[in-house]
Amino acid sequence: MNLLLLNGPNLNLLGTREPEIYGRETLSDIEQQCRAKANLLSINLDCKQSNHEGELVNWVQDAREKYSGIIINPAGYSHTSIALRDALSAVEIPIIEVHLSNIFAREEFRHFSYISPIAKGGVFGLGSQGYLLAIDAMYKLLSF
Repeated sequence: MNLLLLNGPNLNLLGTREPEIYGRETLSDIEQQCRAKANLLSINLDCKQSNHEGELVNWVQDAREKYSGIIINPAGYSHTSIALRDALSAVEIPIIEVHLSNIFAREEFRHFSYISPIAKGGVFGLGSQGYLLAIDAMYKLLSF
């Protein structure tokens, strides 16, 4: 089983960016936790982050041939990127959306996600634990 973990804009600033909302763990910390979890489940996990919408779209388009599923924290692109949504929809592999914060308990513009309607599921507001839960969920989804 091969999974792609994608992180969108500004997540490279984790640990220092608004720690009261996003926590003090860095993206590297979260990726290490995810790799450890994936190893326990015999999953090959590739982790990528970009602040550039087009780069994320390219990675998603390339995923169809390489990965069984995508776990994505689209960050701000959740609320703005039809292009990312269309790419995720086009690859026709399962997607799980993750957000460190509860987007539904924040500013109103964050309550809408273009990604949620095409995702198999989502984990919101559980911090870095959400990524681990998404890996477990994807493993179970793909194992049946």
